Amino acid sequence: MFRKILIANRGEIALRVLRAARELGVRTVVVYSEADESSLPVLLADEAICIGPAQASGSYLNVRNILAAALVTGCEAIHPGYGFLAENAEFAEMCEEHGLTFIGPRPDNIRRIGDKASARALAVEAGVPVTPGSAPLEDLAAARRFASEIGFPLILKASAGGGGRGMRVVQSMPDLERQFVNAQEEARAAFGNPELYMEKYIEEPKHIEIQLFGDGEGDVVHLFERDCSIQRRYQKVLEEGPSLLDPELRERIADAAVRLAEHIDYRGAGTCEFLVDRGGNFYFSEMNTRIQVEHPVTEMITGIDLVQEQLRVAAGNGLSFEQSQVEVEGHAIEVRINAEDPDHDFRPSAGRISDVHWPGGPGIRVDSHVYAGYRIPPNYDSMVAKIIAWAPTREEAIARMERALKETVIEGVKTTIPFHLKVLDNAFFRRGAVYTNFIARRMS
Repeated sequence: MFRKILIANRGEIALRVLRAARELGVRTVVVYSEADESSLPVLLADEAICIGPAQASGSYLNVRNILAAALVTGCEAIHPGYGFLAENAEFAEMCEEHGLTFIGPRPDNIRRIGDKASARALAVEAGVPVTPGSAPLEDLAAARRFASEIGFPLILKASAGGGGRGMRVVQSMPDLERQFVNAQEEARAAFGNPELYMEKYIEEPKHIEIQLFGDGEGDVVHLFERDCSIQRRYQKVLEEGPSLLDPELRERIADAAVRLAEHIDYRGAGTCEFLVDRGGNFYFSEMNTRIQVEHPVTEMITGIDLVQEQLRVAAGNGLSFEQSQVEVEGHAIEVRINAEDPDHDFRPSAGRISDVHWPGGPGIRVDSHVYAGYRIPPNYDSMVAKIIAWAPTREEAIARMERALKETVIEGVKTTIPFHLKVLDNAFFRRGAVYTNFIARRMS
């Protein structure tokens, strides 16, 4: 196992990695921007180094400063968390060139499966179903030609990214002409790469993702699935597991995910995402080559610490479990608490948290980096906490989550807690009739 690692991220994921490392006896170095000087990961780390200004481009995306911080503090490895450099093959490669282990997939894994257009081609090679889609689009003229061949509705996606950035649903040719340049510019700003591709748009699907782990030597296991269908602007806001899918369909989707990961000798944690239509047909969407925001759902229903497993695999110790040892117990729901005002179109609500009280009791977990007196900077993602509820059944997990949210107090900023309570009280949600258009169609 490593003696010391650097955590190249911020917020709750930096704290999550710090805690996992500490339990394994691994010392931690946390890098931070000027805006995060008083954040909890910085205060709790064994060492902390400021690497730049509040702007992510000068700090959390500053490869030179991050590598220098790792080398000067004697780190052996870097954990990228999620977002920022987590799916950057060049960064993973530079880590290796400087004698540092990248706690994640090999650069070749990231490059081949992290690029969405390339991932589609690999899925086809592995016999995994995909929606009809284009190659990377050179320009608007190429997009028009593809749209004429396949027909509408279609969805534009950024080849290099995720999280809904650079993604646009288009319903007609005039709509495509309006959306194409906007999607390009958003992709360029978010990922430094304006390249787009296009797929047939599946209306009213479920968004199902399979949690995977590979040892890099061809052995891949799955840890079942999460239903991430409740989304706003392609950003997940509530996740749960297991899904309510038919067991036979669940097994076929998991087998397809494992087959794809085995096809590239995948190493570390990864997630295959699928769209499942009302007829039970499923289609590969993308593969995320990192730990997911919603990984606690899987941890709660399987009892496996995914972040510690990342460290073990990266250190060369292989997987600590076999497929036959992975079992699901109970049901878990995660909600993302954002500093946003749901009554005003989810307007960001940065500012100082004057008081905070987290829920407790059986089956409740809180992952958060904030505390009373902490000032939420306006420079980054607005998520301030994840609350996860586990119970023996889905109905009990819903009741437990409602209780937990009503116990939670966050004063000084607006949060999305009232919105989540409305979701949990929604009759369609309670009976599992949840699709990716749930918020638009079922929530006023």
